[in-house]
Amino acid sequence: MMLSRAKPAAVGPQATSGQSSSAAAEKKRKLPKLETFIVNRDYLGAITLLEFLKATGKADTDTLLWTGYASFHLGDYKKAMETYKVLSEEPNADPLTHLYLACCYFFLGWYKEADEEAQKGPTCKLQNRLLFHISHKFNDEKRLMGYHQNLQDVIEDQLSLASIHYLRSHYQEAIDIYKRILLENRDFLSINVYVAMCYYKLDYYDVSQEVLSVYLQNFPDSVIAVNLKACNHFRLYNGKAAEAELKSLTEKTTPHFRFGEDLIKHNLVVFRNGEGALQAFPPLLDVIPEARLNLVIYHLRNDDTRAAFDLMKDVEPSTPQEYILKGIVNAALGQEQESREHLKIAQQYFQLVGGSASECDTIPGRQCMASCFFLLKQFEDVLIYLSSIKGYFYNDDTFNFNYGQAKVATGSYEEAEEVLLMIQSEKFKSDYAYLSHLARCYIMNKKPRLAWELYLKMETSSESFSLLQLIANDCYKMSHYYFSAKAFDVLERLDPNPDYWEGKRGACIGVFQQIIAGQEPKDLFRDIVSMLRNTSNPQVEYIIRIMKKYAKENRWTQ
Repeated sequence: MMLSRAKPAAVGPQATSGQSSSAAAEKKRKLPKLETFIVNRDYLGAITLLEFLKATGKADTDTLLWTGYASFHLGDYKKAMETYKVLSEEPNADPLTHLYLACCYFFLGWYKEADEEAQKGPTCKLQNRLLFHISHKFNDEKRLMGYHQNLQDVIEDQLSLASIHYLRSHYQEAIDIYKRILLENRDFLSINVYVAMCYYKLDYYDVSQEVLSVYLQNFPDSVIAVNLKACNHFRLYNGKAAEAELKSLTEKTTPHFRFGEDLIKHNLVVFRNGEGALQAFPPLLDVIPEARLNLVIYHLRNDDTRAAFDLMKDVEPSTPQEYILKGIVNAALGQEQESREHLKIAQQYFQLVGGSASECDTIPGRQCMASCFFLLKQFEDVLIYLSSIKGYFYNDDTFNFNYGQAKVATGSYEEAEEVLLMIQSEKFKSDYAYLSHLARCYIMNKKPRLAWELYLKMETSSESFSLLQLIANDCYKMSHYYFSAKAFDVLERLDPNPDYWEGKRGACIGVFQQIIAGQEPKDLFRDIVSMLRNTSNPQVEYIIRIMKKYAKENRWTQ
């Protein structure tokens, strides 16, 4: 067994006598005490000592109990479970062993087994707290309230109550309990971590970091605290800053250190913007609640709407994040499948979050209300909510895309053009919704040539055909007859619909009138004559003859 070299066993250079050397040798031969490992939270060292005792035939029931305890605190719940299982099956086993085993089942996510084992244990505060948490996992409100009533005004019970408040997103209630305990027990430093976690959930990342520093000054190698610090850095700065914090932690720990391993693996994927999500998230779906939500986000970002919907369809939302994601997947699927039912469900979820007292004044809450009104096509209301949070999303492409669409819908074309041109994402810039809204802005802002150039850059498809229709009709409406005529000309060649001929005819005559009025250059005359001749209609020659006659009389042509 390797001992820590932080405290050398050898005495200093002044110990020169044989008696001193003999004492040092005797000290070396002594086994370290289990109590020392436990006090120093060196659970790996404790397990190593316990395994040594077992191998030398000195193991007893206490050895197994401590093995279970150390394994549990090391995060090796499976080994702890196996140890307590052996103990529970012994004759005259301590009834508390059933509760210890139930705790292992609970941390492994085996809630049914945890419930059954906990019922076998003695009636005590530990059993009540454990069943209290199991009831929460089962979403059994009546049963949960029953165990709630049995909680007493003792620290362990109050901490358990605070944790349930946290899990139910009642963060302020949890903070109140933690602060009350801290006032009476200032040396309970770890409670600062719980308070910091609540502030993190409330989006007060600076406050969370400040409270957390109290604990980290004393325990800089704490997995939970360093992980939370990394999460704060992710929110305040970026993924690289967050990853750097976790890297320093992983460098300090040994390969045998298992506590928080899944949590760190999960968060590293988040910090790396989803890299490795399909490998890391699926095994963690029933271990870390956020794993399912982050996998849904990953699928949505990669346009796999069906996979995202399947992951969320059986989730009964209980937190704002779950309600929001239920709304998003239903909105995405509704748009993809043109399903009014899914869009209505999405609108209802968004309204629930945005209208709730706890979320109505938060950024996600206002985004939800904007999304709700967007689906209802009430764009004036959309702009009220988006304008209130615009300062937080200046360079956010998704926000600017939605904000630009709402501006177009309300006729604010100049502002809409400015916002849409801020978008950098090539994915958005190649989307038909983006191109059509930007084209409309160009046309309404008297820049029809730019709208036509958008069409010229597109490959021939149903979307390019739709954009041509928009250009043809909007240009006609705004008296940009030349580009309207060009669009109708291409449309007519692609689809010999009489409506396109009528549109082209009107647009060509409109250009002719603008040339006469001096609003367009005479050079365009040849273009409109050429476009008219692309149509085999008896009216063509009659129109061209009148136009040419006027042009000749006014010396437009040589």
